[in-house]
Amino acid sequence: MKVTVSRKAHFNAAHRLHRKDWTDEKNNAVFGKCNNANFHGHNYELTVSVSGAIDPETGYVIDIKDLADLILEEVEKPFDHKNLNLDVPEFFDLNPTAENIAVVIWNKIRKKIDMALDLEVILYETPRNFVSYRGA
Repeated sequence: MKVTVSRKAHFNAAHRLHRKDWTDEKNNAVFGKCNNANFHGHNYELTVSVSGAIDPETGYVIDIKDLADLILEEVEKPFDHKNLNLDVPEFFDLNPTAENIAVVIWNKIRKKIDMALDLEVILYETPRNFVSYRGA
């Protein structure tokens, strides 16, 4: 029997969708207003879900406090009120699209939880635009 435990979090961050190896014209054509040279921001909403067997001793799949602390340390502190392009090393050479942000978050959390557990990250860039990632 698998049970899924989820924790919601949020962070506010600025970014610019831009490829350094493309011309300004191509960046503008592909990314439009998201390529604003002065950046733009989002109020990101995040749901991290962990699935697995219930531990017969604790009754937990994962201690929700441990999951909350992990999200705080791996996502909220390094991303909140930051310019993703300029302040977050993972995005120095990676375009901070919602897709890439979700994968980066998944990879950071995956390293810190039991490999027997399944992990899913859902990242809302806006209330209507979101991505999910469960691993490769």
